[in-house]
Amino acid sequence: MKKNIIVVGSGFGGLATASRLLSKGHNVTIFEKRDQPGGRAYVYKKDGFTFDGGPTVITAPFMFDDIFSAAGKKRKDYFKLVDCNPFYRIFDHEGQKFDYNSDPGFTLNEIEKISPDDAEGYEKFLASTKAIFNKGFVELADKPFLKFSDMLKVAPDLIRLQSHKSVYKYVSQFIQNEFLRRCFSFHPLLIGGNPFDASSIYAMIHYLEREWGVHYAMGGTGTIVDALVTLIREQGGELHFNTEIDEILVEQGTAKGVRLKSGDIHKADAVVSNADVAFTYKYLVNPKHRKKYSDKKIERTRYSMSLFVIYFGTKKRYNDTNLTHHNIILGERYKGLLSDIFHKKELTDDFSLYLHMPTITDPSLAPDGHEAFYVLSPVPHLDSSTDWHKQAPVYRDAIMQFLEDNYLPDLQKNIVTEHFIDPLHFQNTLNSYKGSAFSVEPILTQSAWFRPHNRSEDVENLYFVGAGTHPGAGLPGVLSSAKIAEDLIG
Repeated sequence: MKKNIIVVGSGFGGLATASRLLSKGHNVTIFEKRDQPGGRAYVYKKDGFTFDGGPTVITAPFMFDDIFSAAGKKRKDYFKLVDCNPFYRIFDHEGQKFDYNSDPGFTLNEIEKISPDDAEGYEKFLASTKAIFNKGFVELADKPFLKFSDMLKVAPDLIRLQSHKSVYKYVSQFIQNEFLRRCFSFHPLLIGGNPFDASSIYAMIHYLEREWGVHYAMGGTGTIVDALVTLIREQGGELHFNTEIDEILVEQGTAKGVRLKSGDIHKADAVVSNADVAFTYKYLVNPKHRKKYSDKKIERTRYSMSLFVIYFGTKKRYNDTNLTHHNIILGERYKGLLSDIFHKKELTDDFSLYLHMPTITDPSLAPDGHEAFYVLSPVPHLDSSTDWHKQAPVYRDAIMQFLEDNYLPDLQKNIVTEHFIDPLHFQNTLNSYKGSAFSVEPILTQSAWFRPHNRSEDVENLYFVGAGTHPGAGLPGVLSSAKIAEDLIG
């Protein structure tokens, strides 16, 4: 039966869901608070530079192919993906580097340069992550966990796969060298988790990268957003920008539409929220309709860290440096730093960084002879007492000085454009509860059935997609949530 469906938010979860539902023959309208689509994948254009606001590591491209083929189209007619090789270049605090890619021989050779004794352990680690990947991603990622019995069915597998161990502890069974342990356990940080707390189920991310590669969309991640918007319009979907939701309307326990900040009311047979789950419940659903997701429960939930991200362009190229497209710079105090961020909620003087340098692959993102970057540092969410109005410029200066001293000579005199985002941006602009960058923290007791469900337990015909619901953050997780919503709505 054809339904009228409203999607709140135009991040990847909202766009993917909208297209999937349109392919099923439903009418779909998207409302987006900001002036353009993308959510966390918002694109900033400044002084001739293009900066991707959000996800820049593209894995499992077949998930995009599926969306376009469901609409009778070919993904490659809309945007082009190229391989990143190496996937990442990871540096320790002394500048020692480790590269890896999808070639087992290459990766083993890189391991042997650092710790020959760990080559055999890595092969065992990789073999073990295949089983985790087959269970956690292939079987379960696009299945909703709506009943506790759904969790009980997979419990024996989760126990067998040592899901009670953290990713770091799991990796450490196989790898002895401390730097390599960090190289193979950092992945939870890409989805808002602490490698020392996140379940070993998330070790499958390493296998997922090996299985399908790490890719870059030519023109930037924003070209994927644009492609999905084009597809949705071709399918007859509607998108409204600069249109903020005031309330999800609930009648007799069922979502019936939305009221906009303007006061306009739009009726619907179902509402899909791609907004932050905690924000949706706390601010868009009247408390009288929330038996399970009370303000108290929302407050008790553990949320991911936030991010401090500086987008900057330089008037010179840095081709002759030791950097590649995706660079991870690990601080000396790895575990202590993560404990400060996730547990103590303290901003410290040291940091670990992800440095994105897309113009190595795609010079079109900057004017001729210029380079585009962003540098990202995990920081505590807003339960920290940090005053970002005061602290942001100080923190920015420390990061830029560190990059200039160690990786990008004469950086600051060559910067021609720059802006940053901090936890206040995640809270105030992206409506992310506590300014968390990835919503609900991915720990075992907040995964699968324990995570906010894709179909609301409080409100009929209200569905969730995106980072905060099952299976979680990261593009594969978010796109899987869209498939789940499509299946649930029917």
